[in-house]
Amino acid sequence: MKKTQSYIKKNKKKFLNELLDLLKIPSISADPKYKKAMFKTADFVAKSLKDAGAENVEICPTPGYPVVYGEKLIDPKKPTVLVYGHYDVQPPDPLDLWTSGPFEPVIKKTKIHPKGAIFARGSADDKGQFYMHVKAFEAMMATDSLPCNVKFMIEGEEEVGSDNLGPFCQANKKKLACDMVMISDTSIIANDCPSISVGLRGLSYVEVEVTAANRDLHSGVYGGAVANPINILSKMIASMHDENNHITIPGFYDAVEKISRKERKAMNAAPFDLTEYKKDLEIDKEHGEKGFTTLERTSIRPTLDVNGIWGGYIGEGAKTVLPSKAYAKISMRLVPNQKHEKITKLFTKHFKKIAPKSVKVKVTPHHGGEAAVTPTDSVEYLAAAKAMEDTFGKTPIPQRGGGSIPIVALFEKVLGVKSVLMGFGLDSDGLHSPNEHYGLFNYYKGIETIPYFFKHYAEMKK
Repeated sequence: MKKTQSYIKKNKKKFLNELLDLLKIPSISADPKYKKAMFKTADFVAKSLKDAGAENVEICPTPGYPVVYGEKLIDPKKPTVLVYGHYDVQPPDPLDLWTSGPFEPVIKKTKIHPKGAIFARGSADDKGQFYMHVKAFEAMMATDSLPCNVKFMIEGEEEVGSDNLGPFCQANKKKLACDMVMISDTSIIANDCPSISVGLRGLSYVEVEVTAANRDLHSGVYGGAVANPINILSKMIASMHDENNHITIPGFYDAVEKISRKERKAMNAAPFDLTEYKKDLEIDKEHGEKGFTTLERTSIRPTLDVNGIWGGYIGEGAKTVLPSKAYAKISMRLVPNQKHEKITKLFTKHFKKIAPKSVKVKVTPHHGGEAAVTPTDSVEYLAAAKAMEDTFGKTPIPQRGGGSIPIVALFEKVLGVKSVLMGFGLDSDGLHSPNEHYGLFNYYKGIETIPYFFKHYAEMKK
């Protein structure tokens, strides 16, 4: 292990420069105009795996963007770790809020990251995190210290729902056969307080369209006589929460998992400063479902949020128009036992029911996935915890996360294995927001920790 850590220390600059090159490629899966960039990124990942020592590296086609696969099988008797990550990123909009170009990575020092952080889209989600595994693998290969088999599966459609990953896994079950899946697409509580995610929320994502007249109208001639779809849509959305911020869709909470007082108490024992939380976000007061703490609202409770809303005239100056249509994108974060397909149906039924007869509505489901909870007494979890103890000097805290990684449930269903969610980012890293960043401390700490995980896992599985 000393040789591996020495190799990592000597190659930090190289590891950083490679990541910066990867971050320069605008691999936005949601926008078709970045198709060439997506395939260019897949090529970059494949080359990186080959250069690191992986064998049988392939760029596997799917009906959408390709999956990059690579492996190093040293002994069939030894356990196999499947490393999952994604090379696609969120759109960078709104561009005017970035302090530097989203695909022009720069390193800046911040209060939380005094050693510097890489500002670029995808730096934390998930290029910087999956690339830690590639570099840790390189270090183990270079020092002849890889203790078990490893496979890589880096996809390009996570940010748009991973629709093609399920069929890919089904068709390649033998190729992907493993003892566990390692995922670094989550966060730790703080740089001095390591944690391992043991739960993720599911997701139902829809787009709604409200139509009134068959064309845009003059607001003076028709205003007051014809429905305004923006007004109607706003009222419909507002009605989906009551005065206690409880979601009003009938049946929405029927399957919600009930968490014991003991578990809720343990959850709220995690380090959390509400005053600092509000200060960081520049808000005067937190907001959410009555009867639950901030930590509970962002992990064990479902949500319904508008991610975008538009319609009518939004250009410079004034245009007195009564718009024909209004739109919104809505996401619902789900908890264990809530099935995303059922929730989507409940939403659709309710949305159509509450619409007045003066408008027509359309609901288009985009993507979804199930919530997942992973055990804290498995060999896989214990090996990850031990690895973090080695590099952070502290035992990591098990923590449920608020985000969604639907493929965790997919891997368990199709491959029959559990996942370990050992991420190294911070919630404050601006994921999906302007000025996304990833601390140099976090990037290097991940590369240093991963070889320890492989070491402990191989030993515990004997």
